[in-house]
Amino acid sequence: MNSSAARTRWSTVAASGAVLVALAAGTAAPASAVTPAPAPATVAATRAPLPGLDPVKLQAAIGGLPNGDVTGALLRITGSAGHWSGTSGVGDLETGRGVPPGAHLRIGSISKVFTATVVLQLAAEHRIDLDKPVQQYLPGVLPADLPPVEVGQLLNHTSGLPRGVASPDFGDGSPEWFAANRLKSFTPRQVVDLMAGQPMQFAPGTAQQYNGMNYYVAGLLVEKITGHTFAHEVRSRITRPLGLRDTYVPDADDPRLPGPHSHGYLTVMSPDGTTHPVDVTEQSPWPWAEGGMISTPADLDRFMTALFRGRFLPSAQQAELFTVPDVPSFHSSQCRTEADAGRACMTMGIMRVKASNGVVVWGKTGSRPGWTSGVFATRDLSRKIIYSVNPTNLDGTEIRYVQQIAAASFGTVVPATSAAAYSPAVKDTVS
Repeated sequence: MNSSAARTRWSTVAASGAVLVALAAGTAAPASAVTPAPAPATVAATRAPLPGLDPVKLQAAIGGLPNGDVTGALLRITGSAGHWSGTSGVGDLETGRGVPPGAHLRIGSISKVFTATVVLQLAAEHRIDLDKPVQQYLPGVLPADLPPVEVGQLLNHTSGLPRGVASPDFGDGSPEWFAANRLKSFTPRQVVDLMAGQPMQFAPGTAQQYNGMNYYVAGLLVEKITGHTFAHEVRSRITRPLGLRDTYVPDADDPRLPGPHSHGYLTVMSPDGTTHPVDVTEQSPWPWAEGGMISTPADLDRFMTALFRGRFLPSAQQAELFTVPDVPSFHSSQCRTEADAGRACMTMGIMRVKASNGVVVWGKTGSRPGWTSGVFATRDLSRKIIYSVNPTNLDGTEIRYVQQIAAASFGTVVPATSAAAYSPAVKDTVS
């Protein structure tokens, strides 16, 4: 296990290459609806034909819940190419209550899309220059021996920042440790300080590696430039203007998840060798600007729709959302599909996923213990999906549901390379 693997096992998870291609979670939902396909001109904007939405295939893709790996799931598909929604499994093991379609979610690294949007807005306001070193704005925050790292390189993960050294304070990566310490909190500076004495992964700007450190630093940058908390900036710039009443950055000491919600569980082992589920619904939101936000499917749909339509960013910064740097992918948990061929796939805030049938989608994955979620859409918004599954482990076995939904939602996709692609060592967070 590498120096950050222990933390990555229970920190924010944003999926390996297998998940990038897959994109979903699912449901053998009792109720679903499919709207007619759009006119050919609308579909053509996706640059490849989208498959029609087949309720039988969607239900099959997300059926069979609950089981030993996943307790419940939800899926929401919207856009001019058709609508479908449903839930599967249970949201509460004690009562047997189903999964609420509008459940509040711990969205993990989907939080990065909000963070990047705020930083790009500050760039549009000429308060930040994406080409200037972070060290110019945040003196003394990064280790002194690191080379200059540009602000934009944080957002598109080309910074090469160190992953951070292992620390017993962050646990051993086991479900048992997290279940017992789920209310434990860390400040952004404590996380960033884990980089001290660690080597750069590569020279800034020469490669791309998904690294949660980039977004802790980006969050600190937002606070330094604005003089306000990161939560305040997200609220004043994004959620309040857009009317996202269920999307927010929790206070550091607030472990609650508003209702309605599905419970998150982890299967832990007792000293006698038996296993049992532990409710981890309440947990510290310490991943913050990197992965600590809460939202709902409807809010995420509305946010991504507005973002793609250019509501938040002028054209120059909007272009950064859909510009993938032409650099190799360096031992990254992302960009691991055959279509990526070892090249970068992430932009300043989101990622590009190419399916083998020619469909290209853009979006973000994210996880916290008890939740694995994602939001993806075609560039023309003819198809948008938001999904969330509730895994009971930290080893990525829920990915098969994500893969199945991807195939049902977007057509043929590149197959996962192997289960090892989702090993703890490649998960996103302080790694």
